[in-house]
Amino acid sequence: MRSPRHETGPPDLTTPEGFGAFYEEHIDAVLGFVTRRVADPHLAADLTADIFLAAMGSAGAYRGHRGAPVAWLFGIARNVLSGHARGRARESGALARLSGRRLLDDEDVAALEERIDAQRAFRDVAERHAALSEPLRAALDLVVVDELTPAEAAQALGVTQATIRVRLHRARRALRGASGSVTEHRLEAAR
Repeated sequence: MRSPRHETGPPDLTTPEGFGAFYEEHIDAVLGFVTRRVADPHLAADLTADIFLAAMGSAGAYRGHRGAPVAWLFGIARNVLSGHARGRARESGALARLSGRRLLDDEDVAALEERIDAQRAFRDVAERHAALSEPLRAALDLVVVDELTPAEAAQALGVTQATIRVRLHRARRALRGASGSVTEHRLEAAR
């Protein structure tokens, strides 16, 4: 309960004695304000401490002619509680977005990075493959993907084996930027 004496403004909150006196005079009022709005005793204690810390930080902004120190403290308390509520809302939103997802440990991240790097090489080969002309792509697909021999690919396309070998050579040269890939290894084996 507040003391009945007339409040003229906060004491000098920059000194331990001044802050102690101010705190003692207003702790019950501020704690009552907080506990009417918060059910968790630990949270109420934390928020009350935050309110007094904020009051220390803005003691120079108090204007006695605008009202009693307890009203000034309640204004600070409302701001602290509002900030806490906004933080809880952000936290709840983040938790809702994360629900059903597990957090990744270092091994998971490393495995994903390896997979992304491997897929990057695949995407590069796929882009180069898509850029090939239709005759080169057809020859390449029959030999590498469908695993036909160059003679079988020539028969399937109705061209000579020499034509298939030239097309494979040109396709290998076009795909050369993806060195070390499975496709290039298979291309070399198809010679």
